[in-house]
Amino acid sequence: MLPTQLRVTLILAIAAFFVIVLWLLKNKRLALKYTLLWLVTGVVMLILAIFPEILMDIAKLLGIQTVMNTLYVLALAFILMLIMMLTSIVSAQTDRIRRLAQSQALLEERDRQVMKRVQELEEELQKCRNPEESHNS
Repeated sequence: MLPTQLRVTLILAIAAFFVIVLWLLKNKRLALKYTLLWLVTGVVMLILAIFPEILMDIAKLLGIQTVMNTLYVLALAFILMLIMMLTSIVSAQTDRIRRLAQSQALLEERDRQVMKRVQELEEELQKCRNPEESHNS
């Protein structure tokens, strides 16, 4: 059983966590889909702080001797899932950046070709407007 003072401290810390997550969302420093992940995490932490018996039941279910070890296992599992998700996002963004860079290079090449053609047409137009200059040179 958690002492009342510790339980109140945890609840206040979790409330601060919610405020920070919502502040990050408001200031567009955190996307909505990631905000939902952190809010769900906060709700789980709040439930465990209010009802620590749930953690004891999970420890018994998993056959873990102490509640602290259960907490460490759950935290490690969460961190591993978070790292996997972030790695997936980084991989997708890397692929998207590569495709954008290739597209940008193609557009720049097309722009160079168009500018070259425009310059050639301007030169031809200039020759047509001033035919005597082209004969003198």
